[in-house]
Amino acid sequence: MNAEEHASHDIHAHGDAGAHGSLKSYLIGFALSVVLTAIPFWLVMTGAIDNKQATAIVVMAFAAVQIVVHMVFFLHMNTASEGGWSILALIFTVVLVVIVLTGSLWVMYHLNVNMMPVPHDMRQMP
Repeated sequence: MNAEEHASHDIHAHGDAGAHGSLKSYLIGFALSVVLTAIPFWLVMTGAIDNKQATAIVVMAFAAVQIVVHMVFFLHMNTASEGGWSILALIFTVVLVVIVLTGSLWVMYHLNVNMMPVPHDMRQMP
């Protein structure tokens, strides 16, 4: 094995030709993650938004953005990696999660709505 072949084996010894992050990209991802965690924490702890539902929506929006930041800066997911298959697998996973969560919430809501009424004297039990 000549020097070039040996050097190429040292760089990617595991056979992965995918992109690896630099220190700069990891620090940017870390800073974004800290900010995207601190802002919702501050919103909840200070009560900056009076409406609890609006606060929950804002926190979930920040969580969704943080998921994207983690996938881009730490998992190095983009349309070029693995010929686009990683993005396709991500889309499939997101679709399945949405179906499962939506179905679960729908079932739980309808179980609550369709419950038999509880007699008044049973509500007072200790």
